[in-house]
Amino acid sequence: MGERRSDTAELRTALLRMRRATGLPVAFGGLLDERPRAPLRIGELSGTSSEVLRGLAIRPGGGLGGRAMALARPCAVTDYPEARHISHEYDEPVAAEGLRSVLAVPVVVRRHVRAVLYGALRTPQPLGDRVLDAAVAAARDMEQALVVRDEARRGADPVSGTGGVRGPGGAGGMGGGPGAWEAVREAHGELRALAPHIADPEVRDRLLAACGRLASAAGGAVPGGAPGGMPGAAPGGAPVVLAPREVDVLAAVATGATNAEAARRLGLRPETVKGYLRSAMRRLGAHTRLEAVVAARRAGLLP
Repeated sequence: MGERRSDTAELRTALLRMRRATGLPVAFGGLLDERPRAPLRIGELSGTSSEVLRGLAIRPGGGLGGRAMALARPCAVTDYPEARHISHEYDEPVAAEGLRSVLAVPVVVRRHVRAVLYGALRTPQPLGDRVLDAAVAAARDMEQALVVRDEARRGADPVSGTGGVRGPGGAGGMGGGPGAWEAVREAHGELRALAPHIADPEVRDRLLAACGRLASAAGGAVPGGAPGGMPGAAPGGAPVVLAPREVDVLAAVATGATNAEAARRLGLRPETVKGYLRSAMRRLGAHTRLEAVVAARRAGLLP
């Protein structure tokens, strides 16, 4: 049940992000039931004028969203009731909400559709590439958030794909199994979130130094220098230096936190968190949140 609530929170965040980025006045979406051949059920609405779409069960292949599920790619129509390449069993609720131009973007995690994001206009007009690109970006953000959260739930190490992490003591890594190592990662994230709130600079530096020792325990590069920066080594041997706040954000993301959750922990605005995350990804040569976490762990910047 907790996992479902977490996925619902990610869906809600993705829909709000998509509305802001695309300018579409209406967004809605649903999660795919994990049972075989189960439908996707619309559960989140944003900008709608009624509740008519809530609870609607979308079968794979049915309507626009079902087509996006079946093809595992974005689909769009300029005028929903007149579209010829989709089935029309959902025309009544779509018409009741007054929707005409609609897009549907699947959220695909490890080749499985986990959710579908819809955006819509109440007038029949083409949706340009900018709108489609922004909608796909929102779906990709949700995809990466779900991947990181899934890894955190399983206690798996996304670098090796196994439950344990090679530590300084040998192949077995930290005693107590993957669950114990995941607890270390959570503690590391909490300590990094706490550090900026400590007024005493000596105590703050000592706490950050302890965080560095936890990070280097994974067998990566040993951070050196002052706490003002966090140098490490990328897989190719190139040095990596992240700002303290970039490490703070990655530490939160590594535990499965969304941008909004990381912002609450760190006392920052979500947009500021996003900026630090983008900067860290650029420095690490990563294209996604998960790749950034993996690269930071390999560089010895995160446990």
